[in-house]
Formats: sequence, structure tokens, C-alpha cells
Amino acid sequence: MDQQDSTEIQNPKSLPSLLVKNAGRFGDRRVAMREKEFGIWQSITWGQYLEHVRDFSLGLISLGLKPGDAIGIIGDNRPEWIYAELAAQAAGAIPFGIFQDSILSEVAYIIEHSEATVIVAEDQEQVDKILDLRDKLPHLKKIIYTDPKGLWHYEEKDLLVQFSDIEGLGRQLHQKEPERFDKNVRAIKEDDLAIICYTSGTTGNPKGTLLTHKNILSMVASLHEVDPKQPDDQFLSFIPLPWIVEQTMSVFSSLYGGYTLNFPEEPETAMADLYEIAPSLVVASPRMWEGISRQVMVKHLDASFFKKLVYNLCLPIGYRWADFKFEKKKPPLGWKILYWLAYAAMFRALRDRLGFSRLRSAMTGGAALGPDVFRFFHALGVNLKQIYGQTEVAGYSTIHRDGDINFDSVGIPVPAAEISIFEPDPEGVGEILSRGPGLFQGYLKNEEATRETIIDGWMHTGDAGYFTDDGHLVIIDRVKDLMHLKSGAKFSPMFIENKLKFCPYIVESVVLGHEQDFVTAMICIDYKHVGKWAEDKRINYTTYSDLAGKKEVYDLIEREVVRVNATLPEKARIHKFLLLYKELDPDDEELTRTKKIRRKFINQKYVKEIAALYSDAAELPIETVIRYQDGKTATLRTDLIMRTMQPEDAYQDLLKKKGFWAQLKGGI
Repeated sequence: MDQQDSTEIQNPKSLPSLLVKNAGRFGDRRVAMREKEFGIWQSITWGQYLEHVRDFSLGLISLGLKPGDAIGIIGDNRPEWIYAELAAQAAGAIPFGIFQDSILSEVAYIIEHSEATVIVAEDQEQVDKILDLRDKLPHLKKIIYTDPKGLWHYEEKDLLVQFSDIEGLGRQLHQKEPERFDKNVRAIKEDDLAIICYTSGTTGNPKGTLLTHKNILSMVASLHEVDPKQPDDQFLSFIPLPWIVEQTMSVFSSLYGGYTLNFPEEPETAMADLYEIAPSLVVASPRMWEGISRQVMVKHLDASFFKKLVYNLCLPIGYRWADFKFEKKKPPLGWKILYWLAYAAMFRALRDRLGFSRLRSAMTGGAALGPDVFRFFHALGVNLKQIYGQTEVAGYSTIHRDGDINFDSVGIPVPAAEISIFEPDPEGVGEILSRGPGLFQGYLKNEEATRETIIDGWMHTGDAGYFTDDGHLVIIDRVKDLMHLKSGAKFSPMFIENKLKFCPYIVESVVLGHEQDFVTAMICIDYKHVGKWAEDKRINYTTYSDLAGKKEVYDLIEREVVRVNATLPEKARIHKFLLLYKELDPDDEELTRTKKIRRKFINQKYVKEIAALYSDAAELPIETVIRYQDGKTATLRTDLIMRTMQPEDAYQDLLKKKGFWAQLKGGI
């Protein structure tokens, strides 16, 4: 389509028509995307963006793709990923994403369930996955790869085709029918399906959520009302694109706001690339924000005496400043001066080192982020906001507003979303219901699940929560995950887990105690940070399991548990804990691909460990099979230690604050 034609689309009703409008508006004058390749940032203008989508879309049609066909995309975040998605929509097909680290069984289920005829795979690794499953995928006709390295000798010439070759077919069709793409884009109706977005599969196989262009555009427009993005904004796309939150920022919102996407060279280089770009917009999972905060705290522990002194002086000041914002109070002049000094002494340099020097809006979603992590980043001056929503409502339902941050909440509903509490108890807690123009069309091939989820026009989220007096939504936990002790005392395992994960040496935890006498926890140490601590203490170790079994490490983690217990109600405090011999892993089905705990599976897998926590046993002999990334296995034999916490008064010296620190409300 010529750029002159693109300006004719004034009221876009689909994602491809938004692209057409932006190409007409910006042409080659503005950069739409940057991709780092061989250490150099390569720019792609809006005009080039449109040409790639047009050529690939017409190429797919030349290949035989028909309206209504499903097309899967698997690989790292790359421009080709987004080209393929928009191109499929322009051709009348329905795209969906697959997490690039998915194991074979997960890939097979999604492709078979969707009846995909075409898969766009990034490289040899992903192509091999599909080829291994070829006999199980009767509908598959073509695998389109973007990176040819390692694929020249493959014999499946009838099945494999390169991305650039498809674009070449598209250019030929465009020469013959120059109006074809234009007509296809204009033919898309707002009620046409835009994507199939598979859920994380917390309780079983992922469900294919059907979203229309209207669902998507209505919600992204509502989001921009309360959190506007501008063409001058920069965004780093590094969270997996199959996740609806990343889809919203990298595809939906970028097309709506016209800002620039930046793709890291590799997922492993994302933090270094973040520093180079210094984006104005960032979205990251709670796990990543927790990791960044943990990294900062561990580096402080290894710093020189002077740097430790500055850190210990400045951070409590930042915490108090954050609490002023939380309480919506105007800071006294003295605190303004103190915070300015702390910012000049530490926070400005730390933000720059993290790549946050130009950060205007930072968001997190997918799961609750602990209030401790929130306070930490706001102490640094990072405008971090919690978002909340589901794939089923096209992304976001609530978000924090600028100047209205409640660390315990997930914000206020966006204008297009209506939130209600179903059958609240006397304290106002009940299941969260949601409805609005973003509400999905149902689950693919699963009418029963659709009927169970949408009742009388409301989506039952399965989350428990309540509204504060000032309209903020607070998430307690999943309804099914809320627990109570034999005494009847209720507690939220997720709330306690988030507290634990703020500790610099803990990467994951599973809190237990439903219908038991007390609360316990299975904890995963942060191997990198605990390993560095052990080396500094001259503690010898060989493997993760060896390190996790050290008495000194148990003592270290016990101190962290003590600090967490001090912030919890008496009945919700952790009475016993153990350190697992391995990290929880999505490949072992212990976590979803979005890093959510699969509690039902863990309760089944770790039956012996859980039973030991509620017995008088001090140790538990373990023999288990460990599976490595290359597919190899090994038998692990170890003794798990059950650590029982001492009475609270035994830790008073540990929890004491002295002098200046005691005067700082909410200090470390």
C-alpha cells in the first residue's frame, strides 16, 4: 500500500489499520522499531514496518493461507514476530504465540488444539521442536523460519521455507495486485477475531482465549486515557510476546500510541540493552522486579565501607519519601532537602546504572508484587505501577494512577472496565468479577469452561479481593488458594511468599498450612547470590543441593524468615521451613511459563517433603531424578533439613533498631 493511501484510514478498527495509519502519519521520518544485531542497533521506520507486514501477508496468501486459518509464532522477541502477527490478521487468519522455552508436550498441545496450518519459528532450535512433532500435527502445512543458520542441510524442503522468501512471494503478488493488501485491511471488521491468546495453564492445559479487534482496541484506548503514551516514548520489548501484558505494550499500545519498540540482541543481554536504551516505558514481571531489587541489595552487601554507609543512610530516607506518596501527604521541607541529598548521593547514579535514568512509567503485572518491592523502587524515584487484568479481558482492568499509588493495591479500574466483588464477606472480601468491551468471546473448543467463566455477562476471575475506601482494588489471593488453619485463622500464602521473595537470598517459596496446626514454607535459595555469600564466608560447596543443605545457609535464611515473621499476624507466621534441593522450574511443571506457582502439582509432587514439615522428623532422606536442559538426567540423593523456628523473643536482638534508624518510619 502506498503511504498516500494509508492516510485514508482515519478511524482504525483493527490492528493492521492502525499500522497503516501510523505509516501514513510518520512514513520514514520516525523509527518504529530498533533491533540490536551484532552489537549494532538497526532502525526500522514506520514505512518499512508496513512494507514488511504487507509483503509477508501477501506472501502467506500466495502460500495458500486462508481466512480463519490459525498460524502459530514461536521464538524470542523480534520484529519478525510482530510482522507475522499483523500480517496474519491482514490475511484474515488468526495468530497465536507459543512461549519459546516451552517443552515438546506443551508445543504439541497448543499447535494441535489450534489446528494451526502454519508455524513461524525463529531458528533451528524452534524448528527442531516442530519437526519432532510432525507426525502429531496433521493440519500443519508449512514451517517458516526467520534465522537460516544450521538449516541448510535439512531435507524437509516440502515443509520448510524461509521468512524472506515468503516476503518475496508477497512482493510479486503486490506487483500484480497493488490494491490487494489495502482491500484486505479495509475488509477487517472490529468484531473479527484478532488473536488466540493461550492462558498460562495454572491448573491444567492452557485455554485458547478468543479476542477480537474491538476487545483489544477498546481496552488499549481506555488504558491510554489514564496512562498516555507518546510517539517520543521508547520501550524495550523483552518479556515473552505470548504473554498478554507484553502483547499489550509491544503490539497493541505501540500501534495506538506510535512509540518506538526496541528489541534486545538476546534475552540474556536485556539488562545491558536496557542501560543503553534508557527507555521511558518499562513493563516487567514481578519476578524480574524482585530480581533487580535483590541484585541491588546483594551488591550493597559486597560494597566498600563508604558505599555501604551511603546506602544505609539514603535508603531509609527514600522509604520515608515513598511513604509520604503512599499516604498522599506533602513532605515537610526538611524531608524534601533530605531526599534531594539522597537522590544526588545515590539514587540518581543507581537509576542510571539500572537503565532507569529516563524512565517515566514502569509497570508490573501477571501476579501480585509485594509491597516491600514497591516501596523499594519508589524510594529510588522509579514510578512503578501495578496493573491487574486477565487474558480474558484483553489485558488490563486496573492500574495505579500517577500520584495515587497504594503499595497494597493493584490500582483503580480503567474507564472501560467494570469491577465488582461477588458475595463479599463481612470484611468486604469476595471473588472479583469483571466486564466491559474487552471481555473475550470464549475459549477455543471449550464451551463448558466459557460458561463457567462468564456468568450473566460477568467474568469470574477466580481472584479474591476487596475495594478500599478510596476505590483501590486489593488482591488477596486466588480464591482456591486462600488457606485456613485448623484453628480457623485465615491467611494468604501468596502474600507471605511475596514477603519472602523480597529477601536478597530467596528466589521462590511455597507457603503451606491449609487445615494444619501452623504455617510452613518450602524455600528456594537464590543460587547466585547465596553462592557469592558463601564464597565470601569461605564456605565450600559444589552444587545447588549441596549449598542449600549447609547449616550456615539455613542460619542465613532463618534470619530472613525472622524479619518476614515480624511483619505478619501471629497465626500467619512461619513455624518451620526447609530449603529445596532445586529451584522450581516451568520445565518440571512446577511453575507456569509466566512463573506462577502451580500449587496443585507441587502438593502432589512434594508429598513427602510436606509431610515431613508437619512431623517430628528433623531430616528427610531424598532420592529424586534431576532433568537437565540438554535432556540428560541424574539421580540426586540428599537429606532435607526441617528447621523449626524458635520462640519470638529469641530473635529480639536481631530485630532491634537503634538511634537514627528507629526514627525513620518504615525504614529497613
